[in-house]
Amino acid sequence: MPRLDQELLRRGLARSRTHAAALIAEGRVEIEGSTASKPAAQVTARERIAVSSSGSEYVSRAGHKLAGALEALAGIAVEGRRCLDAGASTGGFTDVLLRRGASSVVAVDVGHGQLASNLREDPRVQVHEGLNVRHLHPSDIGGRVELCVADLSFISLTLVMAALSGATEHDGDLVLMVKPQFEVGRERLSNTGVVTSDSERLRAVGNVLCSALDLGLKIENVVPSTLPGQDGNLEFFLWIKVPNPDSVPRIETGRDEVVAEWLATLARTMAEGR
Repeated sequence: MPRLDQELLRRGLARSRTHAAALIAEGRVEIEGSTASKPAAQVTARERIAVSSSGSEYVSRAGHKLAGALEALAGIAVEGRRCLDAGASTGGFTDVLLRRGASSVVAVDVGHGQLASNLREDPRVQVHEGLNVRHLHPSDIGGRVELCVADLSFISLTLVMAALSGATEHDGDLVLMVKPQFEVGRERLSNTGVVTSDSERLRAVGNVLCSALDLGLKIENVVPSTLPGQDGNLEFFLWIKVPNPDSVPRIETGRDEVVAEWLATLARTMAEGR
């Protein structure tokens, strides 16, 4: 069985084993509802482990990613909106949305028992566990939301774009994190699971953009994540708008040109950030 500090790192609840030890020392880590006291405590993969938030630190590293994206993607409204956090896991994205004034957050995850206890107990959070967003229907979550955010692993966003956009109201927004390691295919990954080629990264983003445009969605912006993935993968955030079909005509042509323009802009942003 792994040590608690190792399991915190593996689940993305801590940035390092040193950070994990600090969280435990602060009394912020619970195992099956009981406060943990030792980094070396033995745990199983099935045990529920939760980390409570404190001060400005979000319940997981992912929270800092979304917070950075919302700053970069200026203009996305959160306050007062009903939101969907697809692939909620420990709740980093949910935490950010609540702190920015979301009226409620539907936290959906295919797994069980990962959401931080303080979020699980928050009356503004509706928890839906064991729900695969690939098959998500608005009726599963009590109707469409105004803002959808997503942090998904082991599945391509191209496979869930229809479900996520379908669960979002017309004139609503999607903020989706693109993880190239789950978009390019195993044969294009390095031995460490990291996508190291800029061309492959851009190809991954391009595929997701194409899937959105094919559904008649509008691309508002695309930016690199302010933090890399746990293994060092460079990730990206897409801001997508769900147009109102009664007021915005669907664009039937020019998809490849639109994608090429966005990828060129993204490539320049990546180059300037180095």
